[in-house]
Amino acid sequence: MKFNQASLNKLENILNESEYTLRYERGTFQSGWCILEFKKVVVLNKFLDTEGRINTLLELIPQLNINFDKLTLDSQKLYEQVMSNTLSLI
Repeated sequence: MKFNQASLNKLENILNESEYTLRYERGTFQSGWCILEFKKVVVLNKFLDTEGRINTLLELIPQLNINFDKLTLDSQKLYEQVMSNTLSLI
């Protein structure tokens, strides 16, 4: 996976299409993120660079309850790659 803004946007779309709110805030996050599960809010440390944000989302997405049927076709393909850990170039 390329660590650029386009790749980050594609990962963010998976969350948005699954009705998660993604926020970038400052704080003392141990792992760079936290989840407010009942409100479907994901908070990432805003001081992470693009590569850090991508790596964090790649670690985080498999832990979330993503509704596969709500995803667009492109997001479904990327989600399957994330879940199988066989990411190719986007």
